[in-house]
Amino acid sequence: MTGANPLLETVQARLRQLAIPDAPRLTFADALVSAQAVNQSLKLQLNFGYPCGEHADAMTAQIQNLFRPEYAVVDVQIGWHAAKVATVNNQTTISGVRNIIAVASGKGGVGKSTTAVNIALALAAAGARVGILDADIYGPSQALMLGVADRRPEMHSPNKMKPIQAHGVQMISMGNLVTENTPVVWRGPMVSGALQQLLNQTQWDEVDYLIVDMPPGTGDIQLTLSQAVPVSGAVIVTTPQDIALLDARKGIEMFRKVNIPVLGVVENMSLHICSNCGHEEAIFGAAGGDRLAKQYGVELLGRLPLQMSICEQTDSGNPPVIAEPTSAVAEKYRAIALSIAALLWQKSLTDTAAPTISVSDD
Repeated sequence: MTGANPLLETVQARLRQLAIPDAPRLTFADALVSAQAVNQSLKLQLNFGYPCGEHADAMTAQIQNLFRPEYAVVDVQIGWHAAKVATVNNQTTISGVRNIIAVASGKGGVGKSTTAVNIALALAAAGARVGILDADIYGPSQALMLGVADRRPEMHSPNKMKPIQAHGVQMISMGNLVTENTPVVWRGPMVSGALQQLLNQTQWDEVDYLIVDMPPGTGDIQLTLSQAVPVSGAVIVTTPQDIALLDARKGIEMFRKVNIPVLGVVENMSLHICSNCGHEEAIFGAAGGDRLAKQYGVELLGRLPLQMSICEQTDSGNPPVIAEPTSAVAEKYRAIALSIAALLWQKSLTDTAAPTISVSDD
């Protein structure tokens, strides 16, 4: 827009005072779509690029306070849509999928799969359309964690499977294609081919975020994903322990070499909370995730406790976000999930031109 516009300048300047809860580097001005002033009435429309619905009432109140008492009526309309991130490696788009988020770790046993499934469920609870792909071909666990280990996918067409529905999330896993007593004894190329089949031959239904639960390490699956799949961003899960951090660094370096942005780090098993007395103890060390995030200039997305209920609920097919949605643990997963989605929106804004804003002052 050319030329000075007092209303536009005023609205944008004030909205820049408000940081977006899940992406502090963005402000409400980044979501402004239109502004209209008529006498003592101001009407603003904002469209956020991630599922911010749970913050809508608080956001509305903040905006109204900014423009009162100058305007007697401040009408705020807040909406959202999942922003699509442009990938850098020019891979073919996956039909029915808007963004792909890889959840990875440098080593096994750090709680990556548990983190991935709760992130997926939290995004779905926030109103997004979500899918989860279990890319751990050798050791699939998502079918068990989502309580659908006994289900097999139906065919949508001769070349496409329908994803299995679980707790409002579309999912597919090798665990739904073989029995729990059938080991997958394949060489690397066969595993890579299986991943591409699971991804491309599943009829994803307009998914905003496809969470890919990666196997640990930096092997064939990781290379296949980076070379053949349009990944929007990666999330690294680690514990504070030095040996886990060492492997997590390798994971970050791998994603950087293949031009996949690392959105942030999740520190799992940050504190052990005693189920009897509530005593907290950092049995795997402290602040490891902080150091890793700082070293690579990425976000520390959150810290998760080592807590018996997380294991019990997830093993039973009802992860904490579903089993106890109002619990402190579920809230931590929700905050992490929304931060990831907001960071994707932030990336989409920096990779593309600014949105068009309409302003009228009658």
